[in-house]
Amino acid sequence: MSSEMDDIIKEFLVESGESLDKLDRDLLVLERDPGNGKCIDRIFRALHTIKGTCGFLGFHRLERVAHTGENLLQRLREKSLPWQAEMGNALLKTVDAIRLHLECLEQAGKESEEENEALIDLLMDLLNGSLHSSIQFESSFPPDESTFNPPSNFEETIPPPPRLGELLVAQGVTTRADIDQALQSQSQGDRRPIGEILAENAQVPPEVITQNLEVQSKARKGDAADSSIRVDVGLLERLMNQVGELVLARNQILQCTTRIQDPDFLGAAQRLSLITTELQEGVMKTRMQPIGIVFGRFPRVVRDVAQQLGKRVKIEIEGAETELDRSILEAIKDPLTHIVRNSIDHGIEGPGDRENSGKPAEGTLRLRAFHEGGQVNIEISDDGRGIDPERIKRKALEKGLITPQAAAMMSAKELVHLIFLPGFSTAEAVTNISGRGVGMDVVRTNIERIGGTVDLSGLPGKGTVTRIKIPLTLAIIPALIVGCHEQRYAIPQVNLVELLRLEGPEGRAKIEHIHGTPVYRLRGELLPLTFLGNELWNTGEEIRPPEGDDSLSIVVLTADGHPFGLVVDEVRDTVEIVVKPLSKHLKGIPVFAGATILGDGKVSLILDVMGLAQKANIFSGGAAVTAGSGVKEDAQDGSVEILLCRGPDDARWAIPLSVVSRLEEIDPATIEHTGSLAVVQYRDTLLPLIRISDILPERRIVARTNLQPGEKIPVVVHDTGGQPVGLMVDAIVDIIRESLVAQRPGSRYGVSGCRVLQERITEILDMETIVRAGLEASS
Repeated sequence: MSSEMDDIIKEFLVESGESLDKLDRDLLVLERDPGNGKCIDRIFRALHTIKGTCGFLGFHRLERVAHTGENLLQRLREKSLPWQAEMGNALLKTVDAIRLHLECLEQAGKESEEENEALIDLLMDLLNGSLHSSIQFESSFPPDESTFNPPSNFEETIPPPPRLGELLVAQGVTTRADIDQALQSQSQGDRRPIGEILAENAQVPPEVITQNLEVQSKARKGDAADSSIRVDVGLLERLMNQVGELVLARNQILQCTTRIQDPDFLGAAQRLSLITTELQEGVMKTRMQPIGIVFGRFPRVVRDVAQQLGKRVKIEIEGAETELDRSILEAIKDPLTHIVRNSIDHGIEGPGDRENSGKPAEGTLRLRAFHEGGQVNIEISDDGRGIDPERIKRKALEKGLITPQAAAMMSAKELVHLIFLPGFSTAEAVTNISGRGVGMDVVRTNIERIGGTVDLSGLPGKGTVTRIKIPLTLAIIPALIVGCHEQRYAIPQVNLVELLRLEGPEGRAKIEHIHGTPVYRLRGELLPLTFLGNELWNTGEEIRPPEGDDSLSIVVLTADGHPFGLVVDEVRDTVEIVVKPLSKHLKGIPVFAGATILGDGKVSLILDVMGLAQKANIFSGGAAVTAGSGVKEDAQDGSVEILLCRGPDDARWAIPLSVVSRLEEIDPATIEHTGSLAVVQYRDTLLPLIRISDILPERRIVARTNLQPGEKIPVVVHDTGGQPVGLMVDAIVDIIRESLVAQRPGSRYGVSGCRVLQERITEILDMETIVRAGLEASS
């Protein structure tokens, strides 16, 4: 009997938890629309159900809280009590109190010792002492269909149940006149259910009414109750583990098919592979849940935090139906809560400040989720004050989180990302919402722990956007197996862009070096390279290709939106791998994300692409590629490395790579002006910008200014005696090694000569003249 009672309590906890989540949403709707009778009915029924079950199970403190809240709602249903703003707070506190009792019941096996006297007194005060005048008689009949108010999307899937009166008339038990008379009695103040009125006035047998109410209840539930069941999460986890082992066994058998050519065996292996894949997909679907389960808790969070801070904030949710693994859902709850609270506290201004800056008094917080590239993308944006990189720099310096030298070298994006440092906070005082510096670092740590990334962007006064990318699942993922130094490693396919194979000495010769960093020209873009063998085994040695093979295998990966090439010894195959966590001895190694067992039973480590890129310092300077350092003239043929650029009207320009410090791409929105000089914040200084086409005669009228949304401007950074200057061009075309001796003299100011390069007439730019003219024109 004890086991049976435990099952009943467990079922009660599950159903009550679902009801409380709905109560939160319904109470927020009721605050905005106090006259919503259907919403009041739903809230009343939920509290009534919880109260009744508590009485049956003997949870009297919980029953008392629910009963007092139910009485207040009963008065609201009767419209005998006007709505007051404090009622919303009181009813939400009632839900919180019930939730606290349920959590204590789940963890300790008994309800909380809290008597909730203050809350009950508040509810009683709102009843104005009329508690005893509320209805004392509770009918044994459930309410008629006329009081049943399903959710807005309920009727789309389940047809409405028949009315009790219609059932009785169809059976000839009563007449339409009796039904109309009963309905008229209800409209005149008789609050009894229609079944009770018919039993008294029309002499309908109570057992007949009970039978038809059961028919009505079954029709109301329809097929929905029969099409779904509750399954214990532990059972699902065990089932998932077994499917993972089945996938490993399938992989081992498939590997045997390369050695065994028996037709019957091959057919059975293919059949096993198909069934395993279908079973895996089915089990994965049982673990998938809509992100709306997490998003649904935030309207209440937004309401409470905004009210506490004296702000007005509305929340907009998009993509709540986006599904991902339940283990991922559990992992992102706390990070998303941190971000939402921070957006309201630090981002959205108070009503007065917003109106003074020309914004609506009510701020907007948007949550958006969508699938893209095999991942789930989550965006949390607000229309608040945005992010000021300089303020972040000052706070970080005050707290000693960075040195002045490091701060001077940081770009605006790097300054913004200081928010993720442990101990960082821009709050002026510690409150129960923020100020302790334990928020955003927790966000990044938890997101990266599940293989995701988080990025933050925003402009002062324009709002802030937090973008999170996370995998759909952590259990079974497709991966590429690569070999290096006779070891095999797995790379998640979500990070994979493409595969390249450079054959022979000619292929290896295409690898160039810029500032000591190997790069490969891929469709006109410079792709930074790193060698897996050097990153895993070598320490401080010069990067070099593997010995004994002139061909190179390059795996093009993307980390945080930036592509780079990983050079490996061999590329093997793509397989589905079961992710196993690393032991505590390996968790501190940043280049590994986990381990898996391959088809031959051997263990393979899973590479962490982001950690690998960071260890290789691929993006230490942002998205830019360094150039110019270490470029020497060939003594034999006089050739030098040349940067080819494109200008207006498809003009071709040549610049010696030795005078180029860096190649950058800048966002047009970041360009500012000091007088007539265009500048951009760059590292520890302001970078003057000169458009080359503005200096060269006969090119000004066709200078390209019609950039597409999101398009960036290529900039060649030239160092003039310690002061960098940015030269804006239309495009970076190529880096080549050729002679730069002019075949004919220059025909205009700023051009030292012309030469045919790549079968095109190319102007050799006089960098000193162009820079001097550009700075003088702006002074």
